[in-house]
Amino acid sequence: MTPAEERINALEQAFGALDDPANPLGADALLAADAAGEVLPEAEKLLDEHAFNAEFVPADLGGRLERMDMLGRILRPVFRRDASLGFGYGLNCFFAATPVWTAGNSDQRSHAARLLLGGRRIAVARHEVAHGNDFVRDEFTLTTVPGGLRLDGSKSAIANASRATGLVVFARTPGAARGRSHSVLLLDRDELPADRVEDLARRTTTGMRSAEFGGLRINECLVPRSAVLGEQGDGYELSLRSSLLIRGLIPSIVLAGADTALRTVARFAVRTRSDGRSSLDVQHVRDVLTGGFLDLLLIDCLALVATRALHLLPRQMSAYAAAAAYLAPKLVAESMDEMAAVLGEKSFTEDGAYGMFQKQRRDLPVTSLGHAGSAGRQVSILPQLPYFARHAWFADPQPPAGLFRPHEALPALDLSQPVLLGDGDPLAATLVAASDQLESAGPPGPDGSAGHALRFLARSLTGELADLKKAFEVLPLGDREALASPHSFGLADRYTLVLAAAACLGVWREQQSAPADRVDSFLADSAWTTAVLYRLVRRLGLPLPDRPGACERRVLDEIVARLHNRRSYDLYGSPLP
Repeated sequence: MTPAEERINALEQAFGALDDPANPLGADALLAADAAGEVLPEAEKLLDEHAFNAEFVPADLGGRLERMDMLGRILRPVFRRDASLGFGYGLNCFFAATPVWTAGNSDQRSHAARLLLGGRRIAVARHEVAHGNDFVRDEFTLTTVPGGLRLDGSKSAIANASRATGLVVFARTPGAARGRSHSVLLLDRDELPADRVEDLARRTTTGMRSAEFGGLRINECLVPRSAVLGEQGDGYELSLRSSLLIRGLIPSIVLAGADTALRTVARFAVRTRSDGRSSLDVQHVRDVLTGGFLDLLLIDCLALVATRALHLLPRQMSAYAAAAAYLAPKLVAESMDEMAAVLGEKSFTEDGAYGMFQKQRRDLPVTSLGHAGSAGRQVSILPQLPYFARHAWFADPQPPAGLFRPHEALPALDLSQPVLLGDGDPLAATLVAASDQLESAGPPGPDGSAGHALRFLARSLTGELADLKKAFEVLPLGDREALASPHSFGLADRYTLVLAAAACLGVWREQQSAPADRVDSFLADSAWTTAVLYRLVRRLGLPLPDRPGACERRVLDEIVARLHNRRSYDLYGSPLP
């Protein structure tokens, strides 16, 4: 077990059992704090004791951040319990610090690291989002004046606005050239004139009630030129480059909340009623549970690929991070709606045994960074697809096997390497290769009816990739009008489903050759892969083989086993207290 894995397990166990009424960090205490709109002090104290903020600081600056896939995993024990805690305590600090890690000079990076390692917080005031609502449509402006720069303006939706010492501020320069209109500043609030900075009222939210979304007004505040990250006008590019790191973490945090929701519904479904039956006797309930678990496995495969690609495929990873961040919240939201129907009126309960389901359902839209984030992720995928169609699909080699091996070491994270537009799509090559191998008997395992279904499904998805190739080959490179059409957005959605299939096949294939002490018998079984691909092909509206009932029963058995054995509903089956 690596040191990072030891920290993950230690944090999970330190939080204790979520369903223990006597646990001061259990569901009852977290729900009470959520109802009061307050973060549970004992939970923040626990994170202090585990130096949780060190997880967000690169190792060369004294922190623990070495692998992005491990950062995604260590977030899960916190987000499994309370998104407000995970976001407000630390993840928002990482979001804020990412432009510093990406473009800051040595002094700026060291200063941000000292703040976080010293238990302080950093908040980010982002630039105005096009088509955003009034909740986020205000901004700061930056003007050149004798002796430095002047910062003015306000922002009313800043997480940890009043609790943060460090401030990363995106500010617009009036009259600047298009694409160079924003700059990014790293400020220390302790060094700003107190009469120039004012806290604005806290805004209430339906989800993540305990997180503080306040605001700041800054009036004619002189700041030094040395506060600028990179160069003046780099703000837009910095925002895009920062998203390459942030997006790969989105699947892990929504997955963690959905894990708790699925566990809540599974516990409801297996309970024996007075007539000796249970909800599991109903086929629809079995389908909902199975589908929810399969979606979590699919999401975790995308999370694995998106985070490990930062290390292994920095020049191709941008589409994978965007696809993972786009698809994960979408699938979880749909799954939550289906699970709510199983719970019925209990899905509205805000306390007691089923209160955590309602909390996780409320938190999800805020946790996943909302609707604008979803559209932005599709927009970042679309310009790459005509290039992939012409030069990558059915031509690129497969990615390194380490992309799908969570326990394999990774090269050091180099934030200078990721690029905004990929020059290839090796993940799609995994789908093509897996389909070819299955057709020719490929790796050991798939045979009989389940093996036939998997081959059929992989062939259908490869055909979908071929159709996408034809659709995007006819689009002129750089034709923004064609890419902005509803038809193109629909094709981009289909592409994310194809990538998800490729990620799942890659994880399953690598389990065939994993070391004996790293093989998971469930993941090595073709049942879950077949069932996942069946869901994806059905979602795409493609022809289907006979429903893989035996595979779905194997998946349902795993759901019940993990419920009773207290293990997580992800690729790792981690022990839970």
